[in-house]
Amino acid sequence: MFSAADSSRATAVVMATMMTLMMMMPEVNAMPKASKTHRKSSDGAPPETVPLKLDSNTLVLSGNIRVLANDSISPWTYNVSSDDSLFPPVLSEARCLLKGCLDRHGREDQNLESRPIMHQLMMLRRIRSTGAEPSYHYRLEFRRIAVGCTCVRHAVVEQQ
Repeated sequence: MFSAADSSRATAVVMATMMTLMMMMPEVNAMPKASKTHRKSSDGAPPETVPLKLDSNTLVLSGNIRVLANDSISPWTYNVSSDDSLFPPVLSEARCLLKGCLDRHGREDQNLESRPIMHQLMMLRRIRSTGAEPSYHYRLEFRRIAVGCTCVRHAVVEQQ
């Protein structure tokens, strides 16, 4: 099964990878610069541009992590997508291979159900700024993606 420690390690690897990739970029604007096309906040103030600088000294790299996709009783594979306007540009999302789960003999058991484990990621979308000079800013976005699969009992709802 996928334990809380495995989930924490997977999250740490994803965050470490994102931070490493972001350190390769000189500077990132976390919010777009104020202009006529951007909405103002409820108090009427324009959005604030914030420089995002990451300190590589605070990055903690973890050791080797065992690949669980094929060892799980709810195996999965990864679908890889690419979008050059997003950072990170490549995203791997888990897809469960079975509807049921494997028993101790390696046969699929339909009494249990394979379900994706969802995780919310922060991503940066590169957006071309309007103006005389071509420039870009980055907008923070959130995505929920499947990071693996786990085995659960079927949900049974009793009717009255």
